[in-house]
Amino acid sequence: MADPKIVNEWLDKADEDFHFATANLKEGSNFYAQICFHFQQAAEKYLKAFIVAHDLEFEKSHNLIYLLKVCKQKEPALSSLNNECEFLNTFYIETRYPVHWPTDYTKEKALQAKQSTQKIAESIKNLLTKETQ
Repeated sequence: MADPKIVNEWLDKADEDFHFATANLKEGSNFYAQICFHFQQAAEKYLKAFIVAHDLEFEKSHNLIYLLKVCKQKEPALSSLNNECEFLNTFYIETRYPVHWPTDYTKEKALQAKQSTQKIAESIKNLLTKETQ
């Protein structure tokens, strides 16, 4: 297993993105695309924390589906996160760059992004905690 300090740095950065998005959502900000982006970023970092913790090889990517596939090499039970990763995956491109297809960012979608990210965070943190006990 990798240096726990490095793994914790990934988790801390993921938590920062998660709490930033949560705070903006709670304050009633209507920047839903940006909030969804930060939830996607948090999910990405939680997955990368797991990858780093297990010294798994991976290509530099923001694709949550790909990152989850790498994680599942070590822990197949993470397949339970497929739907969450698929849902959050589009928020990297659509929220950051002009796209030529319809997008619809609402409070409801941001709340769903929060729930999806929270499920990923809990799963990853629980696995990492069990492994260090």
